[in-house]
Amino acid sequence: MLEIVAVTVLGLVVIAAAAVLAPKLGVAAPLVLVLVGLALAVTPGIDDVEVEAEWILQGLLPPLLYASAVSMPAMNFRREFGVIGGLSVLLVVGSAVVLGLLFAWLIPDLGFVWGVALGAIVSPTDAVATSIIKGTSVPRRAVVILDGESLLNDATALVLLRTAIVATAAAFSFWGTLGTFAYAIAVAVVVGAVVGRVNLAVRRRVEDATVNTILSFTVPFVAAVPAELLGSSGLVAAVVAGLVTGYRGPRVLPPSHRMSDAQNWAMVELVLEGVVFLGMGLQLSTVLGGMRTGVGEAVGIAAGALAVTLLVRAGYVAPLLWGLRRRASRWRERQPHIAKMGERLDAGDLTPLRGRRPSERRARRLATRVRRSLADIDYLLDHPLGLREGVVVVWAGMRGAVTVAAAQTLPEDAPHRPLLVFVAFAVATLSLLVQGGTVGPLVKILFRNRAEDGSEQDDERRQILALLQETAHGISRSSDMSVKQHKLAIVKAQRDALLDARDDGVFDADTLSNALRTLDAAQLTLELRGGPNG
Repeated sequence: MLEIVAVTVLGLVVIAAAAVLAPKLGVAAPLVLVLVGLALAVTPGIDDVEVEAEWILQGLLPPLLYASAVSMPAMNFRREFGVIGGLSVLLVVGSAVVLGLLFAWLIPDLGFVWGVALGAIVSPTDAVATSIIKGTSVPRRAVVILDGESLLNDATALVLLRTAIVATAAAFSFWGTLGTFAYAIAVAVVVGAVVGRVNLAVRRRVEDATVNTILSFTVPFVAAVPAELLGSSGLVAAVVAGLVTGYRGPRVLPPSHRMSDAQNWAMVELVLEGVVFLGMGLQLSTVLGGMRTGVGEAVGIAAGALAVTLLVRAGYVAPLLWGLRRRASRWRERQPHIAKMGERLDAGDLTPLRGRRPSERRARRLATRVRRSLADIDYLLDHPLGLREGVVVVWAGMRGAVTVAAAQTLPEDAPHRPLLVFVAFAVATLSLLVQGGTVGPLVKILFRNRAEDGSEQDDERRQILALLQETAHGISRSSDMSVKQHKLAIVKAQRDALLDARDDGVFDADTLSNALRTLDAAQLTLELRGGPNG
C-alpha cells in the first residue's frame, strides 16, 4: 500500500515539475513527461508497467474530451463543423485504407484487413497531444479546427477498428459498416445532448459550488457509460455533453459555480494529461515484450507509417484549403445582398419575400439568421486559411495516448500482435517527439512576420464596452430596489446581452470570453459585499 502511495505522490510531483519547468526550457510539458517515462522504463530495477487500455479509453479520455469540449467556443465549432467533420471521418477512413495497404506490404502474412485495423489505430489525432500548440501563436481558427477534429475522430477510428476486427472472421459489408457508424454517432449525440441538458437542470438547483463541481466530474461518465452500453461511442457522447454544458452554462449556472468548475477542472486536466503521457513512456518495456521482429525494423515501419500519414493528411488538406477559399469568395459576393436584406428587416420592412409576406415571428427568426450569416461571412473573410495555416494543420495533427490504448485492444489471436502494438506505440511516440518537438519553432518561423492585429481587438473591445453601457442605461432602478440589487440586475442584463451577441457570432470568442469573465468577477464582488440588499 505504501508503495502505491509513494508512486502516486512521485507521479504527481513529476507532473507538477514538468508543468513548471517545461515552459522555461522552451518545450511542451507532454514531451517532457514522455521522455521521463521512457527513461524510467529502461532504468534497471524498475518493474514493467502495463496500463489497461480500458482505463485510458473509458476512464481518462471521457473527462479529458469533456473538459476540452466545455471550453470550446460553440459558435466557432459550428462555423468549422464541415471542415471538422471531413477531417474526423473522411480523412480517418482514407488514412486507414492507405495505411492498410502499406502495413500489408511491409508486414508478411498480415493481410489487408488487419492492416486497416492497425491503420485505424494510428489514424486519429489526439486531443491531449494537440493541446501542445495552444501555447503558440498559431491563428485561433487553426486551433479550433484541430481541437474539433481531435474531439470527434476517435469515434471514427474505434468504430473502424471494431469493424475491421469483425471482418477478419466474417464478410465485410460496406453498408453494414456505414450503418454501424451512423448508429454510433446518432445515439451518442442524443445521449450526450440529453445528459448535457439534464446536468445543467440538476446543477442549477445546487447552491453549494463545491458540491456542484463534484457533480460536474460525473457528467462525462454519465454520458459515456450509457452510450457504450447502447453500442455507441461514449467519447462522442462525452464531447456532446461538454459542448451543451459549455454553451448553455453561462445562462444557467451562477458565476461562483462556473469559476469553481474552471479551477478544479484545470487541476484535473493537468493531472490526467500528465498520467496519460507519463504512462505512455513507462509502457515501453511492456510493449517490447513478446516482439520477435527487430526493434530497428519495427521503428522503421512506424516511421514509414507516420510519414505516409502526414502525406495523406497533406493531400487532404491542400484541396480543402482551395475549397475554403472558393467558399469565402462566394460568400463575399453574396454579402451585399444579405446585408441589404438585414437592413430591411431591421427597419421593419416586411415586404413579401419569395412571393409571400412573412409573419413577425418568422421575420425575427429570419433577421437572426441574417445577422449570423453576416457574422459568419466576416469571420471567414477576416480569418482566411492560407498555406501557412494549412502547414500547421497538417504538422500539428499528432498521435498520442488514444493510439497506444486502441492498439492494446487488439485480440490476442491477431497476427503479429506484439509487433502491431509496438508499431502503434512507436508511431505515437515519434509523432509526439518529432511533430510536438518542432511545431513550436515551425509556428514561429511561419508567423514571424505576422503583425499582431491589435487594432481589430481594440475595436471589438470598444464595441463590447458600448454594448455594456447601452444595456446598463436601459436598466432603471425601481423604488423598492436597493443599490446592490440594481447593480446585480445591470450585470445580469449585460451578461444576457453578451450571450446574445455570442449566439449571433458578432464578436471574437476570446474577446467575448474575457468580457464575460469580467462580469462574473463584478457579480461575485457585489454578492460578497454586505447583506442581500446592501
